[in-house]
Amino acid sequence: MQRTAQAAWKGSGKEGSGTLTTPSGVMNAQPYSFKLRFVDEDGRNGTNPEELIAAAHAGCFSMALSFQLANAGFTADAINTTAVLTMEPVDGAQTITKIALQLSATIPGISDEQFQTLAGNAKAGCPVSRLLKAEISLEATLA
Repeated sequence: MQRTAQAAWKGSGKEGSGTLTTPSGVMNAQPYSFKLRFVDEDGRNGTNPEELIAAAHAGCFSMALSFQLANAGFTADAINTTAVLTMEPVDGAQTITKIALQLSATIPGISDEQFQTLAGNAKAGCPVSRLLKAEISLEATLA
């Protein structure tokens, strides 16, 4: 399987700007820039690579957990995952140093021990988790 996305950029790193587009149309010339990435903290005017990685990780983990649950004979009523990505300077270069997955789930009939085990398996096995070299943590709450 291969998936694609396209980035277009004009200008310098600090003053330039670009757009991100995906074949699905979910993003169609979505703006991004230095300002949107590092200054505009509310993120309402465009996106940035870190936001997209966080979204990909939250989505991938949630789907991986649903497969873990199904294989163990459970079906979730709800899986809600937030991925909080931290980027900070390391040796003078901006580096994604960790992602904290915050999970809240409603799963009929599961024990907390089973839930924690399956959530941990999903964290370890999700393709985005396996891709990232950052520390990946998981906070799982059974609702």
